[in-house]
Amino acid sequence: MHYFHTFFNAITMTRFFLFCLLSFFLFGCSNSKKAATIRELDNIGNCRLAFYNVENLFDIVDDPTNTGDNEYLPTSKKAWTPERYQVKLDHLAKVVEGMGYPTLIGMAEVENANVLKDFCEKTSLKQHNYGFVHFESPDFRGIDVALVYKKSQFNMLDAKPIKVEFPVGMIPDKPDYTTRDLLLVKGEFGNGATVQVMVAHLPSRSDGEKETEPRRMHVASLIKKQVESIAKKDGSASFILMGDMNDEPSNNSMSQSLGALPIGNLTAANKLYNCFSKFQQDGLGSYRYRGDWNMLDQIILSGNLVQGKNNLNYVDANIFQAPWMMYNDEKYGISPSRTYGGDRYFGGYSDHLPIYVDLKW
Repeated sequence: MHYFHTFFNAITMTRFFLFCLLSFFLFGCSNSKKAATIRELDNIGNCRLAFYNVENLFDIVDDPTNTGDNEYLPTSKKAWTPERYQVKLDHLAKVVEGMGYPTLIGMAEVENANVLKDFCEKTSLKQHNYGFVHFESPDFRGIDVALVYKKSQFNMLDAKPIKVEFPVGMIPDKPDYTTRDLLLVKGEFGNGATVQVMVAHLPSRSDGEKETEPRRMHVASLIKKQVESIAKKDGSASFILMGDMNDEPSNNSMSQSLGALPIGNLTAANKLYNCFSKFQQDGLGSYRYRGDWNMLDQIILSGNLVQGKNNLNYVDANIFQAPWMMYNDEKYGISPSRTYGGDRYFGGYSDHLPIYVDLKW
């Protein structure tokens, strides 16, 4: 009998060891700073700000004014059917649910107001009474930015698009190049705190990182000028900047053109602070390119939100990553599960991970 117990315990320990080893290989390279479990908003003051590049959220209707939507139609090679469109909406809503239904959600790569209306009314978001702000932009791919917000927790006071125009000669090989407008929203939280929220999606690196860097630096400088213009009129203005910057916090567009500093103990009210600089330093990111994580999605706050002296203050930041959002790429490892790879339908969520910041009353 003693021999049987010894043999059984040996088998049990072996199985436990193999389980731990398998868990390490599957999740040991996790990109999340913390566990994927999200704290309830009531424990932190009911204010979570999120940003999510949702990867080509197009409807199934052909827009003759938008050639960018031609590949996202039921008759296209991608076969973008009503069923696949609804799956996409439901998947994105599941991510929002996983983040605890944030107060604000900045979004990139949305086609139009129709997809935002469907997102807010034809998914689980409907139960939480979300509204949205969106303006059509001249982007050559037909994608825009938007802000989705809980009507019960955020009162939208004003909103406008900010046109992005490039100096003559900056892009000589593409004189007709266009990109996304910036979105500026002024609003008030439930505790009376008024903020200026800007959502951005800077030009991509698709023509080469160095070759396209001047484009991103130019757009970042436009954001900086807008912030300075508002601050000149209202010295106590609070700013929340969020977006897919297509650069990392240490790149010139963010660190120099925008002048966003890493969050630290010493903060000045009139400076901008990048909540995701530390993530880049730790080798984490929201987008995986050929096996490397890039911290392209960021939320940046004005100093008066991180000093701890106001009625609305920074608490923490994180990348949201749950196992069901990921897949194990044979070549590059654990990566975000995307909707398409070329014309091949994967039925995932997005090629980016969402990020969020918690503020406390």
